[in-house]
This record gives sequence, structure tokens and C-alpha cells, in this order.
Amino acid sequence: MKKILLIILSFPITLIIYILLFTGNIKYSEEIEINTNIDTVIALFDNPYNMQKYMEGIESYKVVEGNIREVGAKAEMIVLMGEKKIIMIEEIITNNLPKEKKVTYTADAVYNIVTNKFITVSENKTKFINEQEFEFKGFMKIIGFFMPSAFKKQSRVYLKDFKKFAENH
Repeated sequence: MKKILLIILSFPITLIIYILLFTGNIKYSEEIEINTNIDTVIALFDNPYNMQKYMEGIESYKVVEGNIREVGAKAEMIVLMGEKKIIMIEEIITNNLPKEKKVTYTADAVYNIVTNKFITVSENKTKFINEQEFEFKGFMKIIGFFMPSAFKKQSRVYLKDFKKFAENH
């Protein structure tokens, strides 16, 4: 009986130790077709000030280093999640749209690498491919382990909102 009780009590501790030591990354890809030509899509997407128009929660975007849209540029974003304000730093790693734009977002316990690609499907249709990689630290490793679908779901919402924004612009 004591062994069973010990196993039952030690399981949550062992699981948390396992999560903290051996997990912490999520990687996935989402895509959507936008009923607009690729030039319009790129022009709308590559203007970071448009993010406030289609990404709920973004309160501000301010370039703090380098030149807007150029590799190495850094910007501070203030994002409202629920009632909590989160400060994220965006850094452009590559920008050779429509082929690829890779940026990183750094917040307290999250490092996010985002790669966006655009492909012409037809004269007035563009495929938007969004690849996400999250690296978590501390408590966020536990959130990422138990709720990876929440991150994918939020990415899907952003894609749908951008599609709507681009098609109605």
C-alpha cells in the first residue's frame, strides 16, 4: 500500500521534472489561401503597422533598432492577452518576400521563430504558409506541454484574420 501511495504521489513531481528537463518546444505549420493577388498580399503583410488591424491584442509596434523591414531591425510590441500586457521584441532574420520572411519574437519565457512564405496559386489567389517554432522556459514549458493546440489555434485565427483583412482591403 505504501508503495502504491508513493508512486501516486511521486508521479506529478516526476512528470513536472520530466517536462522541465526534456520538453519545451512546439513546431508546426499552417496555411491558408487568400483570394487576392500576391503583390497586394505582400504589400499588406510586409507593413508591420498593419498588424494592429488584423491581430487582436496588439496595442503598439515601435521600431527600436535598425530600419523597418530590414534584416536585423528590432521592434518592441505591446500585446494585451486578457488583462495582462506582454512586451515582445521582434527581430527580422530574413526578408526576401514573397519567398520567405523569418522573424523572432522574444518575451519573458517564450522564444518564437516565425517563417512566412507566399506562393502564387493563380492571378488572384495566394497561398500563405506560416511556420511556427516555440521554445519555452520555466512555467511556460508546462503550458506548452499540456496545451500545444492552443498555440496552433491562435496561429490559425491570425491567418484567418489576415485573409479577411487582405481580401477586404
